[in-house]
Amino acid sequence: MTQARILIVDDEAPARKRLSNLLDDCREQFALTIVDEASNGVEAIDIINRGGVDIVLCDIRMPVMDGIEVARHLATLEVPPKLIFATAFDEYAVKAFELNAVDYLLKPIRQERLLAALQKARSVAPPAAKAIADATQHKRKHLSIHERGRVVLVPLEEVLYLKAEQKYLTVRTAQREYLLEESLTRMEEEFAGVFTRIHRNALVATAAIAGFERVANTSGSDDAEQSDGGSGMHWVCAIKGVPEKLPVSRRQQHVIREI
Repeated sequence: MTQARILIVDDEAPARKRLSNLLDDCREQFALTIVDEASNGVEAIDIINRGGVDIVLCDIRMPVMDGIEVARHLATLEVPPKLIFATAFDEYAVKAFELNAVDYLLKPIRQERLLAALQKARSVAPPAAKAIADATQHKRKHLSIHERGRVVLVPLEEVLYLKAEQKYLTVRTAQREYLLEESLTRMEEEFAGVFTRIHRNALVATAAIAGFERVANTSGSDDAEQSDGGSGMHWVCAIKGVPEKLPVSRRQQHVIREI
C-alpha cells in the first residue's frame, strides 16, 4: 500500500513529538511517512504548497493562523490534503466537527483513535470551503489567492480595498493586486467593521481611508450613480499607500460624514 505522507502542525514542540511517536506506533497497521512539521497555519500552507502532503494533523489553537482557518484555505485547493484536527478543547467539536469529512482528535490523543482517523482520511472526501465557512462562522486573518496551483496568503491587515470585477474581486495591497473568486457581499458580512462600503462594487479598509474629495465627472465613468445632485461633481475616496482614488456612490455618501 502507498505510504500516506503526513504533515504535523502544532505550536508546541512536545505535542508535535508526541504525535510523531504515536504515528510511529501506527506504522504496522497504516503505511505512512512524516514529511514535515509546522508550528502554525502559515508555515503549514507554505509546506503544502510544495506538494507531497496527503494528510495534515493540525492543532486548532495556534498563533498567526489557527487550524480552522487552515481548513478554509485548504478547502479551496483543487486537490487538498485530508485534514484531521487535534484539540485539547472539546467546545470546538460543536460546530467545526459537525463536518463529517473532517475528523478530530481530543488531546491527549490515543493511538487507537489516531489510527481510526487515519483510516477514515483515506476514504472520506474533503469538505467544500463554503461548508467550513458556514459551519464555523470563523473570521479569517488571511485571504487565500490561487496562483499557478498554489495558495498565496494575503494578511487581511494588508488589504486596502476589495473591488468587484465581473465574477472576481480585485484585492489591493500597497504592493500589488490579486484576483479572488469570492462575493463582495459575503466579504462585507464576514469582515463587518473592517471594511466600509463606498460603492456597490467596492469595499475599502476603514483604517486605510485617507479622506474624501469632490472631483469633476469624467466621460466614461459611472457618473449617473456618483454625481452630486447634477452639479457635475462627485465624491472619491483617497486611500493610504496607493495613488488611485475610488468613487463614492450617492447611496454611500453618508460614510463621508460618519468617518
